[in-house]
Order: sequence, then C-alpha cells, then structure tokens
Amino acid sequence: MAETCRKVASVDPVWDRIRDEAEEAIRNEPLMGGLVHACILHHKTLANALSYRFAAKLYSNEMSMVILREIAAEAYADAPELIDAARADVVAVYERDPACYRLLQPILFFKGYQAIQAYRIGHWLWTRGKVDLAYFIQMRVSEIFGVDIHPAARIGKGVMIDHAHSIVIGETAVVGDNVSMLHSVTLGGTGKEKEDRHPKIGDGVLIGAGAKVLGNIRIGECSRIAAGSVVLKDVPPFTTVAGIPARIVGESGCEQPSVSMNQMFPGQE
Repeated sequence: MAETCRKVASVDPVWDRIRDEAEEAIRNEPLMGGLVHACILHHKTLANALSYRFAAKLYSNEMSMVILREIAAEAYADAPELIDAARADVVAVYERDPACYRLLQPILFFKGYQAIQAYRIGHWLWTRGKVDLAYFIQMRVSEIFGVDIHPAARIGKGVMIDHAHSIVIGETAVVGDNVSMLHSVTLGGTGKEKEDRHPKIGDGVLIGAGAKVLGNIRIGECSRIAAGSVVLKDVPPFTTVAGIPARIVGESGCEQPSVSMNQMFPGQE
C-alpha cells in the first residue's frame, strides 16, 4: 500500500507530457535527437532536466557545468516549491504565448522561461546567504539571456516573460503570481536611494513591451500597463494605464489580463 502511495505521489502529468512531446520531436526531426535526449529523455524528473539545462546554458571557464548542476540539484531537493513554480511557469507560457505549441518548447528554446528558472536558483542561493554565488548566477543570466534580475527580487509562480530581451528587475521588486510581461520591461528605481525602492506588481498583471515601472509603487492586481508606458505612481487594481507618464485610460477589460494577453485599449477591441 505504501509503495502504491509513493507511485501515485510521484505522478507528474506535465513532465509526462513533455517527455511524450520530446519523443515525437525526435520522430519528426531526427537531427534533434542529441539535444532532446540530453535535455529531456535522459532524465527521470523535471527537476533533473532543469538542473541539466541550467548548467548547460550557464557554465563557463569560471564555473564548470558539474558544479552548476550540483547547485541546481541541491536547490530543487531543498526547495521543492522551485519545481512547482517551474511547472506553473511552463504551463503559463504554453497557455499564453501563441507561438508556443508544446510544453517542450520553453525548456529547449525560450530564453524567458530559462532565465526565470535560473533566477529562481539564484534567489534560493541568496536566501541561504550564498550571496556571491547568487551574483554569479545573475551575471551569467544577464550575459547569456539578456535578462537582468537581481537575486533578491521576489517573483511568484505562473510567470511568463515573452521574448525577454532587455528585462530588468531590481533588488527590492516584488512580482506576484500569474504575471505576464513582454520584452524591454524595467522594474527599476528612480535614483540612488537605498532600501525599498522598486515596484510591487500584483497578481495577474500584464506589462506591455518597453514599459518602465519606477520606484516603490504598487501595481494593483489584474491591471494592464500599455507598451512603452512610464509608470511613476500607484496603479489601482483592474485598470489600464498608458502614456508618459502613465495615466488611467480605462478598466482592465477582463478578470485576468495576464492570461488573456489582450493589449488593446478599452474601446479598441
């Protein structure tokens, strides 16, 4: 009976589907066999696969792949919530990105997904007092993916960063669950002030490409920030803001803007 319970507890339908998609990918394109086997099919769990992918992408002459893989494996073993977040993130990308047709794609190809999983390991290091290792991970993520997330920032699960080029998230920023943001988003400060100086993004928020959210301000849940906007003041929940500086232009238009990914202004749909 106990053995049966353990087997049931180990079921991971997301990982099972990723493996099925991996096998199909090889059947459709045999030249991808080496990559797909190395990244997916050689591993029994999602944690093992992500540990490998993390190490394979970020290793350098300064830090070996073996060491990085050990760091990731330790993080996932110590904090299983990292895998829960990784699973929620991959489903978020699949459900929200029209260019994503398989759960397999983010793990193999999407730098936004890969960058945020690497950030999560860096954050784990930071919270364990391994500050220099965390900074090293931040540096390599910035160099490889063009995504600069301070390891002290706090980011929820079910997060999608689409395209992801030139994303910047500062040290005291907080990002809630089920947030979507596009490329060139900055969650930054307004100067050289210390302490709590970065934005707090509520659950379900959609942040358009090139938007800048600056200072210790609060972006209410399920709100929308239009592309190219500069947000300097608090944003109420369930509203849409746009402009430089941003102002309220209407309601958010739906219960979960980050899921619908509708970036049109009210009245333009």
